[in-house]
Amino acid sequence: MYPQIERLECSSTLPAQTEVAVIGGGIVGVCCAWWLAERGIPVVLLEKGELAAEQSSRNWGWVRSMGRDLREIPLALASLDIWTRWQAELGEDLGFRRSGILYACENPQQVQQQADWLAAASAQGVRAQLLERSELARLLPDGARAGWSGALHTPLDGRAEPQLATLAIARGARRLGAQLLTGCAVRGLDVQAGRVAGVVTEQGLLRCNQVVLAGSAWSSLFLRNLGIRLPQLKVIASVLRTEPLPGAPELAVGARRYAFRKRLDGGYSIAQRSANLAPITPDSLRYLRDFLPALGSQYRELRLRLGRRFLDELLTPNHWALDTQSPFERCRVLDPQPSPTILAEARSALIEAFPAFAAMRVAQTWAGVMDVTPDAIPVIGAVEQLPGLFLSTGYSGHGFGIAPGAGRLMRDLLLGDTPLVDPAPFRFARL
Repeated sequence: MYPQIERLECSSTLPAQTEVAVIGGGIVGVCCAWWLAERGIPVVLLEKGELAAEQSSRNWGWVRSMGRDLREIPLALASLDIWTRWQAELGEDLGFRRSGILYACENPQQVQQQADWLAAASAQGVRAQLLERSELARLLPDGARAGWSGALHTPLDGRAEPQLATLAIARGARRLGAQLLTGCAVRGLDVQAGRVAGVVTEQGLLRCNQVVLAGSAWSSLFLRNLGIRLPQLKVIASVLRTEPLPGAPELAVGARRYAFRKRLDGGYSIAQRSANLAPITPDSLRYLRDFLPALGSQYRELRLRLGRRFLDELLTPNHWALDTQSPFERCRVLDPQPSPTILAEARSALIEAFPAFAAMRVAQTWAGVMDVTPDAIPVIGAVEQLPGLFLSTGYSGHGFGIAPGAGRLMRDLLLGDTPLVDPAPFRFARL
């Protein structure tokens, strides 16, 4: 199940002090470390398992402005420019290609919805076009046979390789002076005189002036031990990859029952766009009032499941002493089972719409855990009740593409610089 990623050899010794500690070795934390190191700020990134071992290597690999909440668009456009820069300057192939993305409109109502979105997004600089059914043959001949009413096309959006990109950026950060530690869980924060003074890890104390929590699906639990409430739930997405498949589209395509994008190796990553699993856990009850309004809009297509995860999380302590083993040492990597049903549905719908995929041979399946907020917008900014603590979490399945810009925005906030984009939509206080 687990995506095949390289293991990056990292530092083995915890330093005594630094300026900024970043908790979490996914792409969000790694990008933050890169931007700090690029400015010459001493930074130590701490990861309980391995870099990119969770959702950062398991996501679809889309890099898009397409279909985003309008509040995310400035960050998405800035990130596309950074992806282009890093593809040219990091000295490694991130798999980033501006190959375009197409969203299917499968009925007239969806055409109108996309037209409304396009009118607002164009005002923010998104370059996109709404295609009528007769125009699809120019970009996607098979799409004309899929029963679509039209499609939204963003030609400058693209794709990258999750299993390559995070590690390439991490190596770049290390060359700039960032220190990276894996297998080093952070148990909590050292708080002195009402503000952050360091992080307490399983290897000891690291003194620092500022901390960035980029803990993805672990963030709510980490903050709970500090008495800070972050409404955040876990959603499980299933993905398969194929062996190299000639004759299928270059474009990434999203429709209601399937989504696909071409991989650097010539195969495809395939998922079902409209179906993810939402395990019922104690957090589902804890944050029910926060998420209830979103169940009919943002998360109406989730499939709720009650299983062993409820008991596992019920038995996970919400509070622990910093001189004892933490939950992050008991489970270092979230590696859920993919849903055969969801993947079979996606595969069947895709073959029906695009006959070229009938020849696909499945090479691997996996699942990843997305961390979602009630409004499906990330939290990027300071925690006002604890000076020195900053959050970069809750990306709700949108984080891979906007992580480069989010890392730059976080650096701006840490240093008090003019922010890359308006940070107000991402403030923690809104939740």
